[in-house]
Amino acid sequence: MGILDSLENSPALKGALGQLEAAVLPVVLSEVLGSGKQGGLNAIVAKLQQAGFGDQVKSWIGNGQNLPITAEQLQQVLGSDTVKQLAARFNIPVDQLAKVLAQQLPAAVDQASPEGKLPHTA
Repeated sequence: MGILDSLENSPALKGALGQLEAAVLPVVLSEVLGSGKQGGLNAIVAKLQQAGFGDQVKSWIGNGQNLPITAEQLQQVLGSDTVKQLAARFNIPVDQLAKVLAQQLPAAVDQASPEGKLPHTA
């Protein structure tokens, strides 16, 4: 187990990530999924599908288990500049923001599509 593994599993870091999720994540997700520069949820889903992540997106929208996406993959789709700007705006390290978004985006899309379809206004 390396030092990075021990840091990721440390209670202090988990507590900090928990605070990040509780305080900032709803705002960041609304920025990413809302009508911000990314174009809303439908635009994010379209970008993910065009980038080759259609299977993941289908799993998030459909019933059953959500397939994961990595922080690196999500950052590639959203664009490094967008993630950097969000991280700077909320004073969060880029790697932490990308990691938390990758963990939370599948659930956010899943919740926005309870009947297996995205709303047209998303």
